[in-house]
Amino acid sequence: MPVRKTVLLVAAAGITALLGIEYLRLLKPAQAREIEAACRGLKPTARNTALGVLPTRAPEFEAQDHTGKMVKLSDFRGKVVLLRFWGSWCDTCKAEQPSLEEVAQSGGDLVVIAVASDENWDGIRKKLPRGSNAIVLLDPPGDGAMGPIAQAYGVGAMPESFIIDRNGIARYYMANRRDWRGAVARTCLRSVLDE
Repeated sequence: MPVRKTVLLVAAAGITALLGIEYLRLLKPAQAREIEAACRGLKPTARNTALGVLPTRAPEFEAQDHTGKMVKLSDFRGKVVLLRFWGSWCDTCKAEQPSLEEVAQSGGDLVVIAVASDENWDGIRKKLPRGSNAIVLLDPPGDGAMGPIAQAYGVGAMPESFIIDRNGIARYYMANRRDWRGAVARTCLRSVLDE
């Protein structure tokens, strides 16, 4: 009788271990499907003219903040970045700004970087007289309306946004404005943060 109990206990432990391994094996694809489903509601664009098909590595850049400090995208590796391209001259950007400010205020492992295609800080200061919860960077345009960073990201109109994961991979690309306060946006961002 004791041998039979031991065999049953060993068999039960083996089955439990196998079930645990199978659960862990299936967990990662299930997480990926959950994130995809959460972010699908934001209606991301799967392809970008400069980056190609997403997900793909986000191009590194360096730009100046309002204090004159140079900031790199890679400074935020390990955090999720909501990268927004805008301009002080853009009325659609103005409509999106309050929801972006609210998301930027949440902080933690989510960083909002707002790259402005403006000649200088004057227009930005007028649009954001109280400052911003986001990290605002200047991307002065050379020829045309878009700065070189915006061009490197294939930005065709303002605003456009990218969600970049902790490993520096541009996962989602949204052309035009979004309601970043909405449940869909928060669920998507939370899904990427929880990976």
